[in-house]
Amino acid sequence: MTDPYEVGTGTRRAFWADAVADEVLARDPTDPVVVKGGVSPSGVPHLGHVNEVMRGHYVAEALRDRGREVRQVFTTDDRDRLRALPRTLADLEWNVVGLEAVDAGALGRNLGRPYTDVPDPFGCCDSYGAHFTALLERTADALDVPIDVVSTTDLYDSGEFDAQVHHVLKHRERVRAVLAGFQDTVDDDYVPFFARCEVCGHLTETITDVDLEAETVAYICEDVVAGEDVIEGCGHAGTATLREGKLPWRLEWPAQWAALGVDVEPFGKDHAEGSWPSGETIAREVFDRAPPVPMVYEWFTLAGEALSSSSGTVITVDEVLEFLEVAVVRYFFTKNPSKQRDFDVDSIDRLVEEFDRVEMARRSGHIPPDADEATIDAALERVPRARAWAERTDNEFNYRLAEALPDVAFDAATTAALEALADFVERADPDAETLQGEIYETAKRHDVPVGDLFEAGYRLFLEETEGPRLGPFLAPMDTEFVVRRLRRAG
Repeated sequence: MTDPYEVGTGTRRAFWADAVADEVLARDPTDPVVVKGGVSPSGVPHLGHVNEVMRGHYVAEALRDRGREVRQVFTTDDRDRLRALPRTLADLEWNVVGLEAVDAGALGRNLGRPYTDVPDPFGCCDSYGAHFTALLERTADALDVPIDVVSTTDLYDSGEFDAQVHHVLKHRERVRAVLAGFQDTVDDDYVPFFARCEVCGHLTETITDVDLEAETVAYICEDVVAGEDVIEGCGHAGTATLREGKLPWRLEWPAQWAALGVDVEPFGKDHAEGSWPSGETIAREVFDRAPPVPMVYEWFTLAGEALSSSSGTVITVDEVLEFLEVAVVRYFFTKNPSKQRDFDVDSIDRLVEEFDRVEMARRSGHIPPDADEATIDAALERVPRARAWAERTDNEFNYRLAEALPDVAFDAATTAALEALADFVERADPDAETLQGEIYETAKRHDVPVGDLFEAGYRLFLEETEGPRLGPFLAPMDTEFVVRRLRRAG
């Protein structure tokens, strides 16, 4: 079995998303490569839900960087039942309110029904599920992440899940044998399907007969345990089509992989320690297909408290973007996903400072674009010390690099010499003395006074007309940065 904690943690790649992409491409998938995430639209989308969006996004981008066509799918598991009343809700303008602001009684009367059958408490969308799915989409849009949202209810209603549901019920004895290794409630009478009661709309787990030829099940609407509470059934005995119910989650997840052709899926540690082991086994032994490449990420906390829509401990992306730029929020999600992180508004200045330092160091060429977290930390610790040393001793490194490309112009001969020097650096990745000598030789070959070519370098990199020995100054820098600057491309 695949250990999802191991994927993306190898040492061959500095950036975790590249390591995950390696695992995906090793399976030789066809285009489009499908990256999936998903949540149940149970309440206010918070920063923790963004994990599900952003981790998949960076894997998708790593795959696109290698020339692959990618579809980032995000399933909203909106056929799940409303199991409890959340403490907070949010309208489409991200105004977070308590239950007293809506008709809580109406919500309470809909416990046990699928989210897409529960009326929108704000009256603006087709259902409770549609409302909170819309907020999820707006969250992704706010962070400039294109996702293809797929409603699980639509998969059932449209028939796209017909093959998977029929397959599960046809092989229900095999399903029982597999599931028995993961949950104690499976007995000889267990049927892996929840039917929607035609009278009260509840999802009932009591299936008394299966007619695959008619594509129906017989059911009795009985009580359902939801956490510490019991959702009462109405007692009705009836029939439902296979499109009028749903698979249990342990089967629905691998059914999504099969129906959508999923190649890779990041997910939280709750699934890694619960649903993944059963899902991987069901994919292989029930659906006869390999599961997608998994990757587990740790949860976030909010000032030390667990983020939770149901408990009301939330901070939304809309709130975060009131005091952080999109780029800073996105940067937060580039960090190593295997480490738990705390988001504390009171110390948000530290995140902004870290982002600024990383971006300044990268633009200066001190940190390569794909550096891992340990490399970044080490570089950021070293740079100010090196600066203090250079200033104290006033040595050849006591110069500040121009972070942005200076507005400079050169004659045709000097421009050609700079281009030739860029070609040499890109090709040879020279050491300090080799580069110093090449600057002299390049100036001679292009009939440019040596002093003029050195001055051009100082103007490009320092916005000065003189400076340290240019070869030793440039050689330790990131090669791509030096080449771009010589070509006046950034």
